[in-house]
Amino acid sequence: MIKEKKSFVITKYSFVAVILVFVVFPLYYMITMSFRTQSSLYSKLSYLPVDIQSKNYIRAFHSTQFLRGLTNSLLIGVVTTLVALVFSIMAAYSLTILRYRGRDTLGRLMVIAFLTPGALLFIPLAALASTFHLSNSIKGLMAIYLSFTVPLGTYLLIGFFKNLVGELEEAARIDGATRLQALWFILLPLIAPGLVSVGILTFTAAWNELLYSLVINVSPEVRTLPVAILNLQAADETPLGLIMAYSSLAAIPVMFLYFFGQRFIVEGLQSGAVKG
Repeated sequence: MIKEKKSFVITKYSFVAVILVFVVFPLYYMITMSFRTQSSLYSKLSYLPVDIQSKNYIRAFHSTQFLRGLTNSLLIGVVTTLVALVFSIMAAYSLTILRYRGRDTLGRLMVIAFLTPGALLFIPLAALASTFHLSNSIKGLMAIYLSFTVPLGTYLLIGFFKNLVGELEEAARIDGATRLQALWFILLPLIAPGLVSVGILTFTAAWNELLYSLVINVSPEVRTLPVAILNLQAADETPLGLIMAYSSLAAIPVMFLYFFGQRFIVEGLQSGAVKG
């Protein structure tokens, strides 16, 4: 029995070690390459940190393309997250707490919208953006991002609202609170982990998105950071060191959010599982 338990522990940690290598090595390699020059990358093939320099990062912070892309991505990510949270809260509250005809049908439509691949919708959404004169604009990209972040947030928050005791809102209403007051002061504090996890997932989706930004915003003034990284690659040259420096800097906000919010994400996704 003891040998079987020891064998299981060894197997488990070996499996975790293998997974860790696959997860950590690309990050390590990206950071290592970001400190090397183009000539060093081709003359000295090594996985170890050699010829360490900071030229790529200096070039990045002196690049108008990088700074503009960083500013646009931060603006789009923050605003999209805040607006998506508001709409997701209202939608999830309506689909779980309120009682009206067609509520379940609307819930199923929300799930279908959440499950629809974004790659299937970028052509009609690009056409709509052009029709309503939203192409080449920050607000147009935000509106498109909301079309798939709101269903995601609603789908996750529905589970949290379903886990709440239905009498909580009724008791608050009996005590004289309005629906908005009951939602703000009673229900939302109870689903705080869910709000944090939805916020982080929404920001990550908006921050990393490339396809819609590449197709809809072709003007350099409204490009996001992923598009700025993509445009570093020219027809006759691929500046790997500079691309890795851009990518390393672009990964910092998301890594920061997941590092400090991982407890809320795990707790939120576990307690937000939708009940059948």
